[in-house]
Amino acid sequence: MELSEALPFLIPLVIAEVLLIVITLRHILTHDHYKRGNRVLWIIIVIVGMEFVGPILYFLLGKEDA
Repeated sequence: MELSEALPFLIPLVIAEVLLIVITLRHILTHDHYKRGNRVLWIIIVIVGMEFVGPILYFLLGKEDA
């Protein structure tokens, strides 16, 4: 399988990943309270776990319910 054959699958995946990271970082930077951890911890987790894992962990474990 060549890269040109995989592009129709990869482009939406990359767009979704970048969008999820941007939304997560925006939420982290605009809110002060978290269920677990603090702002610095969640920024590190989101950036290091950059694929889908970091942002999903934040929304499941770190985001305080409104």
